[in-house]
This record gives sequence, C-alpha cells and structure tokens, in this order.
Amino acid sequence: MKQIAADIGGTFTDLTAVDEHGVFSTAKTLTTPHDHAQGVLDGLDKLGAHLPDAELFLHGSTIAINTVLQRVGAKTALITTEGFRDVYEIGRGNRSEPYHLFFGKPVPLVRRRLRREVRERVLADGTVRTPLDLDGAAALIGELRAAGVESIAVCLLHSYANPDHELELGRLIERMWPEAYVTLSHQIMREYREYERTSTTVLNAYVGPVVSRYLDSLTDRLAQRGFQGRLLIMQSNGGIMSVESARRSPVRMMESGPVAGVIGAAALADGLGMPRLIPFDMGGTTAKTSLVKDGEVDISAGYFIGGYATGHPMSLPVVNIVEVGAGGGSIAWVDAAGALKVGPRSAGAAPGPACYGLGGDRPTVTDANLILGRLGASRFLGGEMSLDRAAAEAAIQEHVAKPLGLDLIAAARGIVTIADAQMSLAVRAVSVEKGEDPREFALVATGGAGPLHAVSIARELNVGTVVVPVLPGQFSAKGMLSSQVRHDLTRTQLAVFEPAAVEQYAVTLKDLAAEASERLRADVGTPAQSPIVQHFLELRYRGQEFTIAVPVPEEGLSAATHAAVRAEFDAMHERLYGHQAPEETVEAIGIRTVISMPLSSIPVETAADRPSGEAQPVETRPVVLHGGGPDPVPCPVYDRETLAPGQRIEGPAVVQEATSSVVFYEGDVLTVATDLSLVIAVGSPA
Repeated sequence: MKQIAADIGGTFTDLTAVDEHGVFSTAKTLTTPHDHAQGVLDGLDKLGAHLPDAELFLHGSTIAINTVLQRVGAKTALITTEGFRDVYEIGRGNRSEPYHLFFGKPVPLVRRRLRREVRERVLADGTVRTPLDLDGAAALIGELRAAGVESIAVCLLHSYANPDHELELGRLIERMWPEAYVTLSHQIMREYREYERTSTTVLNAYVGPVVSRYLDSLTDRLAQRGFQGRLLIMQSNGGIMSVESARRSPVRMMESGPVAGVIGAAALADGLGMPRLIPFDMGGTTAKTSLVKDGEVDISAGYFIGGYATGHPMSLPVVNIVEVGAGGGSIAWVDAAGALKVGPRSAGAAPGPACYGLGGDRPTVTDANLILGRLGASRFLGGEMSLDRAAAEAAIQEHVAKPLGLDLIAAARGIVTIADAQMSLAVRAVSVEKGEDPREFALVATGGAGPLHAVSIARELNVGTVVVPVLPGQFSAKGMLSSQVRHDLTRTQLAVFEPAAVEQYAVTLKDLAAEASERLRADVGTPAQSPIVQHFLELRYRGQEFTIAVPVPEEGLSAATHAAVRAEFDAMHERLYGHQAPEETVEAIGIRTVISMPLSSIPVETAADRPSGEAQPVETRPVVLHGGGPDPVPCPVYDRETLAPGQRIEGPAVVQEATSSVVFYEGDVLTVATDLSLVIAVGSPA
C-alpha cells in the first residue's frame, strides 16, 4: 500500500489505500470519540496495512470544527490594540433573523476578562503611529500566564499592512512563555475587516492545542508502527498541507473531512463526461452537499462555524458546503406540539442506532430504512455487523409510532420522508438559491447512506441523473487521494485601480508568489513537478462593499495589461449581477495567490475480469418504496461486486455492497459505466 487516506466522521472512520498497481483496499470502523487516533489504528488493522511500505498518509477529520461547536477548546486569551478589545464581541450590526424574539449574537470563545489590550498603533497604510509598549506587554503576558491561559491570539489593528508589532509581541511571548500556543493574525490572513480577522485568529488559537495534541498522538502512533512516509492533512479549501502547517494553522482544517468527497466528485467529472455535478454525501451524523461547475469546485472566501446567524466567521477559502443534521444516525423524535422531527441530534458511533445492538434505544434514519426493507440485516458492512430488526421496531414503536398513533411502516416512512425533505432543502441551497437549475446537474451520491436516499431527492428536485461512484461509503477518504497540495495567500492593498498603481501590485504579486513557493516546499520538499500558480485581483466599483476576484493575465500585471483586467472585471460584473459600469472608478482591494500541485494520479478502476451479460439478482426482498403505497414491493437485490460495465437494470431494485445500498424505483434505469460507477437515469417523480 503506497498511499493511505483516513477520514474520521461522526459515526464511522473510513480508510482507503491504493498500491502501485492501482488496486484499492478499504476499511470502515466505528469512530472512537474518546480517542480519535484509536479509530484510525483500528481501521489500519482491519485494512492489514504494512506502514513501512507506505509513502503517503492523507488525513481528514472533523476534530477542529467539533471542538468549536462543542466549545471544548483551549482556554484562550486575545491580545489586541488599546481601545479595541470589544471588536470581537460587537461583531457586525446585521440581524439575520429580524423577527426572532430570542435572537442571540455569537457567544465569544474568549471571555472579556481574557481580552486584553496593549499600547501600540499602526495606521491603515502601515505607518507606525504609536510604538509597541513592550514593558506593558510583558506585564500583561505574566498576568495571562498566572490566569491559566493555554493559548494566545494576537490581533493588532492594521497588522495586515505592517506586522512588525505582532512579530515583536510574538518574540516576547516566546521568551517569557515558550510553552504557550501563539497565533499571530498576519500569519493566518493578511486582510482587512478587523472583526473577521480577529474571529479567524481566535478560532485558530482556540483549536490549536487540541488539534496539535491529536496530531502529535497520531504521528507518534504511526511511527511506532513503522511509518516513515509523509503525513499530510486535508484543508477546508480542498488542498492538503503538512502536519507542521496544520499545527500552526489548524483553522484551515475546519471542514477537512467533508471537502474530500467534493474533490473526489470533481475528479469524476472528466471521466463521466459530466462537468456539472452536485456532490451529495450522507454519512451517519450529517448530510453535506456542494456544487461542481465545469469540473471546478465551488470555493467561497469565508465561512461561519456554527451557522450564519450565531456562528463564528472564518475568513479563509473553504469549499462551499451546505450541511444539515440528517444522517443515518439522526434521531427521530416527537416535539411538544406532536410534530415528528428528525435530527439534528445523532446517535453517533456510541451507542449508535438501535439496530446496531450497541445499547442505543432511540429510533434513527438507519432503523427506519431497515424496517422498510431498504437495508439488508445480514449484509451491513459486508456482513461484519448484523442489524437487529427487533430493536429497530421497538425503538420506532415506542418513540414515534405510539405517540403519533401510527403503525410501524407509516412511522418509518415518515422518518425517511422528513429526512429526504431536509436534504432536498440542502441541495436547493447550493443550486436554486444560487441561481443554478438542479436539472442541469447530475447528483453524485456518496457516504454510507447517500445512495439510499439520492434517487428520492433527485425525484423531488427533478434531477435527471444520479451517479453512485465506486466505494461510496469511503468516498471522502478516497477523494483525498485525488487532492492537491494547495495554499491560498492574500494581501490587502487598497488603491484606485489605474495604470499608475499597477506597478506596486506587480511587486506584491512577486512577493506572494515567492511566499507561496516557500510554503509548498515546506510541505513537500523540492516539488517533483512545476506547481500551478494563479493570481487574482480583488476589484470593486468605488462605493461597493464586496469584491470580484479577477484573474491576472498569464503575461502578468503591467500597465499594458491594465485595460484587459479592467474590461474583464466589467464583464464579470455583468455576468454576476446583470449590469456593468465602465465609466465608474474601480478600486483594487488586494491580491489573492493560489499555488497548487498534484501529488499523483490515481488509476481508474476497470472490470476486465468480470463476466458480462445480463445482471443477475442474488435475492428478492420486500421493500417499501418512496412515493408508493404502504405495502412492500418485491424488489430484486443485486451485489455490486458482480456488476460489469454496460449492464442495465430497470427499477424498482436494490444494489447492495459492503458499505452502502442503492435504492431506485419504477421508471428508473441503472447503467454500469466503464469506471464501474452506477449511473441512474431517473424517471418522472411518482
């Protein structure tokens, strides 16, 4: 096994490995919340991995984001410029829910008594107005140490323009308190907007010690097993970085688990001839969806950890993902008004759904699918775990059917229907709400539960094609093997965009390119191939608040290319907003540089050794279908491992495999593609 990838989810930990011949091996184990590294080691044992032979170990997890959502991070202090300690709590003045009587703003991760000020002042152009008071700063550091602080976030006013005072303060903390975890804002992002920059810096400091301890534990335990290769960590922007980079900037791995599936889906686009895809990943705890247009992943410049209304802003590039609390382990419950709800609370890995037989007694989506016949009790996880139908029936009867006066089948159908509705809204959020017609996309279903629900969701939104790739249950782990080493660097530099100002931006471009190359070398050593470097200018019409990222021409930025960049900005503004104003003054806010380099290419699976001919079912199972009556319908069940390219199956039917099952309906037609993906032509909604 030359390359191994591990993805820690809320319920399962997935591992995928590939050898020098392109042969894949997979393993799925229950996540171990008390010690996440143990779940990875359990998966390696199950995989039979010989770590001394491995060259790369790629890793993604939800540890960083869960640390924030559960508020179990390090005791953190914030040091900022005198007079600005409350910027972090005041935040923005917008009220996202104007009619919510009990609306609350984000609760800071740092208490006010630990938000401290130092005397210094740098102006927006980088000029020093007030030197840093080192004596006052030293006294402050001593007070924070005595208060039991573990991590320090340093965010001084306008340090994006001149970071000298932050660097001085960082050196002082290093001398006085070398064991403290320190985050300097300019090392995370060099952009204006003080609130967002402060929040991002605090997030990094808050999760830093937790993530560092986990990475140290994982690194040591892999080394004990003989691993001598390179451990790389998935980032929220879809790229990967070294462990050292992850320790310094753990905020960049907030969504490191979910984004890998999106990257894997984008890698499918060319092979399937489907450049417009909606990746849909339903795991045990949540369902995630995103958008791929023309083979490119949709990346946004920021994100709110915990949701827009009350979450913490993070101003770093992140794959645009919409996530809802509707996974296979999401618990169904009846509220005080007698309405059936599903999620967001999950049974997780321990105790898990009732049918796991691990002590869970609450009904979940997985329990409902078992009752409806969509899951085979004896084939779950390839037969490694037998599902307890009696326990699932008892949980649904007690907590859903009896309170609502329903029979068992009606209660189970209600649970699945509500989960489907929630996930359909998530797909609408990344498509319809962004002006995209979902009928023009194919839905890529991954995760252990994604293929079970994908066709129902596609029918709800009139999506005509559903694709279930190879190894859907471990697709996020497999997607990491398609990732690139990537870094995004930004620099705020405000000026009117005119030929006279272009030269100073050209100088900044060279500086960013050099810094980007240095970061790449720090992650992978001397690159084996030339990296791809892209530059963007952040432009806006004067008076606007937000910008458009305009690509810098290949020939570079100069007075000769100024007119072409300006014309491209006007054209992009027209495409995005329906109008342009060529006569208006344009401001340049800053520069964004993206450097990336593929690690290696992953061979495409083939099935030359599989017999062709008509697909043969292995059994017939009664299944209660979406949109049909309450009575089960006899459905043929096929083993995916026996299917060969070109074979067609007409619905209704079930295709099962070790970690997932595909359910499709009357009028649907499934075809096996050359890469063994299952492509389902969805019929009209029932």
